[in-house]
Amino acid sequence: MLHPPHQSLQVAAVPAQRGPREDEAGPWHSEAVCRRDEAGLFFAPSKEPTAARLAREEAAKRVCARCPVMVECREHALLQPEPYGVWGGLTAAERRVVLARRRRREAELRSAVPDPMAQAG
Repeated sequence: MLHPPHQSLQVAAVPAQRGPREDEAGPWHSEAVCRRDEAGLFFAPSKEPTAARLAREEAAKRVCARCPVMVECREHALLQPEPYGVWGGLTAAERRVVLARRRRREAELRSAVPDPMAQAG
């Protein structure tokens, strides 16, 4: 279960319940650096001042940068989609931007492919 941002900073960054099933992609989350001792960096406390949030997020991103499963974590957060926290080196706002770009790119690709039904007439 995902913890809302007003929970304590000691929540686990990658809850086992939200990770992929073992038969899908393997237990990538068991290799996550954030599982060790820095989980408090990844989720905001309630009413966190902007400067503190930015500093915490940058510290979380530094942890992500050295994580062997950063790409898997990021894709998990984009596919779920995870609404809170830093996952795979991206904040929730940054993930929304990535998702919007993906949707736009997919729409462009769909519009570039000729419709076979339109040509059949």
